[in-house]
Amino acid sequence: MESQSETILVVEDDRNILDAIERKLTKEGFKVIKAMNGKEALEKFYAHQPNLVLLDLMLPLVDGKEILKEIRSQYDTPIIVVTAREEEVDRILGLELGADDYITKPFSLPELVARVRAVLRRTYGMKKTVGERRLVCDDIALDLRGHELRVNNRSYLLPKKQFELLRILMSRAGEVLTREYLLNEIWGTDYYGDKRTLDVHIKWLRDKIEPNPNEPKYILTVRGVGYKFNGDVRKE
Repeated sequence: MESQSETILVVEDDRNILDAIERKLTKEGFKVIKAMNGKEALEKFYAHQPNLVLLDLMLPLVDGKEILKEIRSQYDTPIIVVTAREEEVDRILGLELGADDYITKPFSLPELVARVRAVLRRTYGMKKTVGERRLVCDDIALDLRGHELRVNNRSYLLPKKQFELLRILMSRAGEVLTREYLLNEIWGTDYYGDKRTLDVHIKWLRDKIEPNPNEPKYILTVRGVGYKFNGDVRKE
């Protein structure tokens, strides 16, 4: 099967730095999406659902910290903050807002790649090639160790919450799982955020596994209750 490279959204308003990062990450096997301001960054984040965001804090139109807050209000996509400021308060603030790591300018491109790979490993886990355990339904295969989803000839590395959501749904195929149950299991009993977060994650999964996401075959909505996975799931 054909593998899909991890997609990195690089948000940087300096064209020379942006192009240099793109060349290096592309050479290392990543797919790169570029944005030069905050507005464009959010548009491309929602459009492409990258595996990781490399985010400069000092941006025109929408500040990098606002982008970080916006993404973290609903999504768990890993984010590495890039800043030219050396003050410790900015570094701490970036991490408190939900960044997974930070790197300060100037930085070497090999160091940047090392940090990207480290954050991806922490977030998605190491892919296994021996003794894989999978949940399989038709052309859908979920690798329980590598957090990898395969659908037909496409492969996706799933963020933690998308992976947990699909794992629970597939492992309890045929059962109606309430919204409250799924929120508690995946986001925790102390989650007080937007309940629509669950619906967004369901939409992301449908976009990946459904032949027609607008008419779901596998992840079904049980109106007023929750969701269920429809299909014959086997463990391998």
